[in-house]
Amino acid sequence: MKALVDPGAALSQGVAELRRRYKVPGDFPPQVLAAAQAAVGRRPTEHADRTDRPFVTLDPASSTDLDQAFAIEASGGDLLLHYAIADVAWFVDNGGPIDEEAWRRGTTTYMPGAKAGLYPPVLSEGAASLLPDGPRPAVVFTVRVGADGEVALEGVERAVIASRAKLAYETVRPEELPAGFAELAARIAAAEARRGAARVDPPEQEVAVVDGRLQLRFRPRTEAEAQNAALSLATNLAVAGTLHVHRTGLFRVMPEPDARAVKRLRQTARAFGLVWPQMESLAQFELGLDPADPKQAAFMLAVRRASAPAGYVPYREGAPPWHAAMAATYAHATAPLRRLADRYVVMAALAVANGKPVPEAASAAFEKLPEVMARADSRSGQLDRAAIDMAEALMLQGRIGETFRAVVTDIDERGARMQLCDLPVVARVAAHKVEIGDEMTVRLTAADAAQPSTSFQRTG
Repeated sequence: MKALVDPGAALSQGVAELRRRYKVPGDFPPQVLAAAQAAVGRRPTEHADRTDRPFVTLDPASSTDLDQAFAIEASGGDLLLHYAIADVAWFVDNGGPIDEEAWRRGTTTYMPGAKAGLYPPVLSEGAASLLPDGPRPAVVFTVRVGADGEVALEGVERAVIASRAKLAYETVRPEELPAGFAELAARIAAAEARRGAARVDPPEQEVAVVDGRLQLRFRPRTEAEAQNAALSLATNLAVAGTLHVHRTGLFRVMPEPDARAVKRLRQTARAFGLVWPQMESLAQFELGLDPADPKQAAFMLAVRRASAPAGYVPYREGAPPWHAAMAATYAHATAPLRRLADRYVVMAALAVANGKPVPEAASAAFEKLPEVMARADSRSGQLDRAAIDMAEALMLQGRIGETFRAVVTDIDERGARMQLCDLPVVARVAAHKVEIGDEMTVRLTAADAAQPSTSFQRTG
C-alpha cells in the first residue's frame, strides 16, 4: 500500500531514518547489477508476435515500472480483455543472482518520495517494463468478460507486444482509451456488488504546505484510475479460478474484520460525522462512501488499517482460499515487477492454460512464498504507519497547546485510542472512566516527528 506521497520532500530527512530503522534494502549488489545488465540483451524466442494489437498502458504519470498493458475487443455480447503482463521470468534465472536478491526483498518497498525496487532499474524500469519505446516480451492473458461481469480465462501466451501509448491517470482523455474500457469496468463493478465485495481503495494521502503550514490531505482517485483497477481485478480473478480448478497456485486470502474492529470503525465514522445505520453492514456502508470527501476518505483509510492483514496460501485440497474483501477466490498475478509472488503465479497460469505441468520452480516457490511475502508486507505496513505518524507529528508541531474534539474508538491497557474529529489523526490519550463512543476534548501537548509520536491530554 502506497499510503503517503510527499511531492515537496518535506519528509525526506525522516524517511532516511525510517529506511535505517526498518532495514529497507539499499543499492543492489554488483553481481546482481551485472546479471541484470546481461539479461537486458536477451531476445524473445518463445513468444508469438502480437505487435499488431493496440496495447496501451495506464499508470501514474511518473511511473516507469509498467507491469501491465491492455487491449480490448468485442466478442458478441462479451468483451475480451487482452492483458499483457511484464514477462519477468524471461529475464530472471531461477536461482541466479537477480532471483536470490528478489527473494531477499520480496516486494518493491514504497516510502514517501522514495522506493526500494524488487529488481534493478535496468530491468524493472527498462527492458522488462512495458514502455512504449519498442517491442517488449510479455505474458498475455485473454480474459472473457460477460455482460454480467463474470470472468473466464480464455488463453495465456508468451508474446511480443508494442505499447502504443503511456497514458497517465492525471491527464488521460476518454477518447484515448480503448473502446469498451468504461463498459468493462462497469461490468466488473456490477459483479462485485452482486458478490457483496467490499474492496476499500482509499485515495493516497499526501503532504502539502498550505499557507505556510504542513497539512495531510487526500489525493482522490481519478475515474480512469478506478476503472483501470477493474482490469487487474478481472485478470486476477480469472487466473485464481483457473489455478484452483487445476489444484495448484498461490492465493491471496483475507478474513472479515472482527466484531471489535467493526465496533471501533463505527465510532470512527461517528467522529467524522458519518451516518452509518445500525442495521447496515460494513460492506454495505462502504459501497456508499465518496473518496472525494476528505472525511469519508479518512474513514476508508481507517477501514484498511482496521482490517486483518491479508496473506498468501498455496493450494490445499479441501481448504478453499477466500478473500473477504473480494468475496471470491483471488490471486496476485498482475504486478511481477513489484511483487515476487506474481512471477510464479504467472508461470503456473501459463503452464496450466496450455496443458503443461506447472514448473517445479513455481510449485516449490508456492510453499515458501507465504512467509517471504508476509515478512515483506509486514515491513511495508510498518513503514506506512511510521510515515503517517511522522507526517501527523510534523503537521501538528506548530499547534502545541491547541484543543481538538475527539471520539474514543477503542480502549486497552495503554489507554484510549481516539479519532480526532476534524483531522485524519488517530492517537492515544490517558483517559479514565470512558467508553467506546464517548466524545471528549483533548489538548496537544507534544509532537515529535523524530520518534515519531504525538501526545494529548484530556481536558473535557
